[in-house]
Amino acid sequence: MDLQGKVAVITGGSGGIGRAMAKAFLKHGARGVVLADLDSAAVNAAAAEIGCDGFVCDVTNEQQIIDLVAFAQAKHGQIDLFCSNAGAGGAGVLTDATNDIWQKQWELHVMSHLYAARAVLPEMIERGDGYLLNTASAAGLLAALGSGPYTVTKAAAVKFAEFLAITHGDDGIKVSVLCPQGVNTAMAPRSLGDGQTDGIVEPEELAEVVVETLRQERFYVLPHPEVGEYVRRKGDDVDRWLHGMRRLRRQTAG
Repeated sequence: MDLQGKVAVITGGSGGIGRAMAKAFLKHGARGVVLADLDSAAVNAAAAEIGCDGFVCDVTNEQQIIDLVAFAQAKHGQIDLFCSNAGAGGAGVLTDATNDIWQKQWELHVMSHLYAARAVLPEMIERGDGYLLNTASAAGLLAALGSGPYTVTKAAAVKFAEFLAITHGDDGIKVSVLCPQGVNTAMAPRSLGDGQTDGIVEPEELAEVVVETLRQERFYVLPHPEVGEYVRRKGDDVDRWLHGMRRLRRQTAG
C-alpha cells in the first residue's frame, strides 16, 4: 500500500506506537488520520498536536467501534487502512492471574480486532480494496515469560490476522500483523537482561518499519528483525525451542 492519499484509523492512538504511526502516515502522504483512544483528553490533545481527527472509543465495546468507523467514513468518505493497535500489559501465569485479568486481555487483544474487522470489512470488500493492520507482539509469535494472559491473547491476535488474510485475501483485503519486542513506550520492559528482547526501539523507528512493510504488503511487521529468525528456529524444532525457553525461565527466576 502506498499511503499517498489514503485514510487511516488508528486505535490506541494517543501515545507511543499509535501516535508515531499517525505522524508517519501523514508524513508519507495520507490525506486523513483518525486517532481513537479511551482517554478523551489524551486523544484530543494528540490529534490537535498532529493535525488529525480524534475520537473517544473503548475498543472492547463493539458499538463504539461501529461508531468510530461511521465517523471516519462520514468525515473522509472511506477507510483505506484500519490499525487495530490498542493494547495493555497483563502479567501473571496460572495461579496469580485472575479470571478478570484473562478476560480483559482477551477482550482487548482479540475481540477488539474482531469488532474492527466486522465494522470495516463490508465497505472494503464492496470496493475490493482495504488494509487491516493488527498490533500483536513478538510475544504472540514466541513467548513472554511471566505474562501468560498477554502471551496467549497476543498469539490469538496473530492467528486471527492469519485467518483474515486467508479468508479475505481474494476480496482485495490486505492484512499485516505488527509484532515488536520492546518499544520505548509506557509498556516497554524495564530490563533487557532476561533474553526477552533484542533492544528497545523508538516508536518513530517502528512507525517507519510499518510504512515500509505496508508498502511491501508483507504479513509480519517486525521492527526487531531477529524475531523472524527465532520464529523459523521454533518452527524447525519446537521441542528444542520449548527446552530453551524452560532453561531461560529457570535462569530468569534465579
